[in-house]
Amino acid sequence: MQTRVAVIGIIVEDPDSVEELNALLHEYGSYIVGRMGVPYRERGINIISVAVDAPADTISALTGKIGNLPGVSSKTAYSNVR
Repeated sequence: MQTRVAVIGIIVEDPDSVEELNALLHEYGSYIVGRMGVPYRERGINIISVAVDAPADTISALTGKIGNLPGVSSKTAYSNVR
């Protein structure tokens, strides 16, 4: 199975979605290489970056599920390394 390395950038504007987001990240935990979260208190948001190594369809599925959470947006940047 061929995998891709990517970084998913996540911005959480609705704190009520944090629990669901953490559940999703736990569900895909076997593909996560690392994660960094930064609370930006002055703006009332959280900024999270998640490094993954997974099949492209798995990354797309995770990104789509994250983007469907209320008050949460995400973008993915893929590495050219295969």
